[in-house]
Amino acid sequence: MENVYDLIIIGGGPGGIGAAVEAKVLGLDKVLMIEKTDNHSYTIRKFYKDQKRVDKDWQGQEVELEGNVAFVDGTKESTLDYFDKLLDNEVIEARFNCAVEKVEKENDIFLVSSGCGVDKAKNIIVSIGRMGKPNKPSYKIPPSIRTQVNFNLDKCSNGEKILVVGGGDSAVEYACELSQTNEVTLNYRRDELTRPNPTNQEMIARYAEDDAVRLKLGVDIESLESEHGQIKVNFTDGAEFYDRIIYAIGGTTPKDFLKSCGITLDDTGEPIFDENYESEVKGLYIAGDIAFKSGGSIAIALNHGYRIVTHILKGTSNNR
Repeated sequence: MENVYDLIIIGGGPGGIGAAVEAKVLGLDKVLMIEKTDNHSYTIRKFYKDQKRVDKDWQGQEVELEGNVAFVDGTKESTLDYFDKLLDNEVIEARFNCAVEKVEKENDIFLVSSGCGVDKAKNIIVSIGRMGKPNKPSYKIPPSIRTQVNFNLDKCSNGEKILVVGGGDSAVEYACELSQTNEVTLNYRRDELTRPNPTNQEMIARYAEDDAVRLKLGVDIESLESEHGQIKVNFTDGAEFYDRIIYAIGGTTPKDFLKSCGITLDDTGEPIFDENYESEVKGLYIAGDIAFKSGGSIAIALNHGYRIVTHILKGTSNNR
């Protein structure tokens, strides 16, 4: 018999893991999860600081979990441990360090081409993150200071004068966490921080009031220069010097990859899918971060997996 999977999941983040667990629990026998990095939950490992809070009800969105994954509030570490156990307990076939290159459909079977060869499946879930490719500023970053410019909290030292750029939850959390051991300024081009969730709004207001974090709002950055080992930041209201800059200005939808999977995009570059998270290609689904235009929660991504697998099983039942 030719090896054809019931479901191949592209992406080993919470949405992909959740979908894999639901598939095994609900009765899809042959399931494969493919992840391009060396472990699951890359975004959490790479972009979350140690002990970062991970909430089920992210940004104040109260989410009722619909499936079989009992996700609760925790930290970066407890969340990773939980997903480890899910993968181990459900004995899910997972392939790491394997980058998918394209997905094609021949008759009713999908061909998934990757660095590991070609696999066949009846259904596909694309559950990849947006943060693998962070947004970068429009102005040039001089090569001489690139080691002092970050898009996450890697390589940050204590006692540095740090500028965090961004107006969302990550920017606020980075600024507050770093302020414990550094002198931190948070810069956002608008006059107010309206994007963070209520908890983070309260936190940054408290840190600013206590002078733990300096807010520099309503001011744009025009350019960066290197001067005497520091970063000279040319704001619209004058220049300031910093040891390090951390950009937390979001990530972009991986358009080229989605197109290579046969997923149609709308005029804004977002994937097109229906209420069942099915793309315009029957059997090809979207889950997780890329199904959100403004970012979403782990709990909602887990619900995506449950709904998609339920829809696949319903279609399988109807075809019998």
